[in-house]
Amino acid sequence: MIARCSVLLLCLFLVVPASAQTFDVVLTGGRVMDPESGLDAIRNVGISNGKIAKIGTQPLTGKQMLDARGLVIAPGFIDLHQHAQDDASGRLKAFDGVTSGLEMEIGVPDVAAFLQRKKDHSLIHYGTTASHPAARTAAFGTPLHDPFLIPPSGASTNEQATPAQLERIEQQLRAELDAGALGIGMGIQYTPGASRLEVIRMFRLAAARRVPVFTHVRSFGRLEPGSSIEAVSEVIGAAAVTGVSLQIVHINSSCLSDAPECLALVAGARARGLDVTTEAYPYVAGMTTVNSALFDSGWREKLGVSYDALQLPDTGERLTKERFEKLHASPEAQPVLLFVNTQEMVDAVIAAPLVSIASDGEDGHPRNAGTFSHILAHNVRERGSITLMDAIRKMSLMPAQRLEKSTPSARGKGRLQEGADADVIAFDPKAVADRATYQAPREPSVGMKFVIVSGVVLIDRGQLMPGRFPGQPVGLK
Repeated sequence: MIARCSVLLLCLFLVVPASAQTFDVVLTGGRVMDPESGLDAIRNVGISNGKIAKIGTQPLTGKQMLDARGLVIAPGFIDLHQHAQDDASGRLKAFDGVTSGLEMEIGVPDVAAFLQRKKDHSLIHYGTTASHPAARTAAFGTPLHDPFLIPPSGASTNEQATPAQLERIEQQLRAELDAGALGIGMGIQYTPGASRLEVIRMFRLAAARRVPVFTHVRSFGRLEPGSSIEAVSEVIGAAAVTGVSLQIVHINSSCLSDAPECLALVAGARARGLDVTTEAYPYVAGMTTVNSALFDSGWREKLGVSYDALQLPDTGERLTKERFEKLHASPEAQPVLLFVNTQEMVDAVIAAPLVSIASDGEDGHPRNAGTFSHILAHNVRERGSITLMDAIRKMSLMPAQRLEKSTPSARGKGRLQEGADADVIAFDPKAVADRATYQAPREPSVGMKFVIVSGVVLIDRGQLMPGRFPGQPVGLK
């Protein structure tokens, strides 16, 4: 009898109502939006031990109480295409609602060093792919030293690799995957010497390791050979023969006026069982390095533009033929804005159901600071071209689902559900907006009242809290 009473008392002790619990953080009275379940209702959210512990209508008590009335509470945004990994860019991403910013297109040359450098020093979560361009130049004996990892035009590494060099490329990529890379990143347009066979071999390696490939396709424009449609067809074909999971990056800038046809290719591949996804950013200008192979002979004809479509980000200088030729011939990397798209086409791509959002963020372009808030302000609030729930889905759940091919831990991200990671944002839907422009690309976005990373309040009532670095490596917890 005594034993039964003891067990009963223990059970009663363990079954503590949520109202009696004390959570680490509680957000009260906000509009909770979860893109996976479709929940869209006023709720209180309790967070403990880095996880969402309770979502409900009953009052909750927390050590830190955050008034979210009038705010939308959503899963933190996930940026799978964030080149700039410096502290200043991390701050800009946090104000843009991004709780995970990963370098997945080009990757980094030394994954272990990257992870060590970021450890305990990152505001938001981080991760990277193994860099095919870096492995390729190392195999040629000329490692890259510029921060963009893009070989200059005319470099020896733009030649076709020998069988021995292909073996060295694969060996390097395997080592980087072992060190914690989340996939293989490729910039095929920047490595024109990479043959179709080399692409297939890299895809085959990724498929064998059960990680995705993130790739910039081989070419753009309408002229054949080398059109956007041909380039997208190449990587979809390589995915078909290898079975790899594939993300085609920034389909807006790779396909331009043919983006609808390129999206139809992606849709057709998916309808036939291929794991092919894509992304876009909401700006008419791209950004790259002016001395890269992308600007080799014929680029103006392919794009239907002249030299003045190029602009230096720091000075606003529009290029002339003479200025372009000097910069293109330089061995030093020089960022350049490339104005080649239309707002109508960009908006149409953003609204496409298959397209997730990724910034392609690099210092000097407003997309580094404002991509996600721009979607909320321009596409949702001003144009009404996508719903708020769909925008949240494109910026959180869809990227998380892509990451699940890299690591099971991504199943805890991109959702606002009990048990999910406590990467949570709360923003004012009437005021959230990007402020970064081509003239002032480093202006932080506004409207994010609370940004929580791993249960730690990073932005509190619009203010960044000093000395807090809750960012963790994705997939390596």
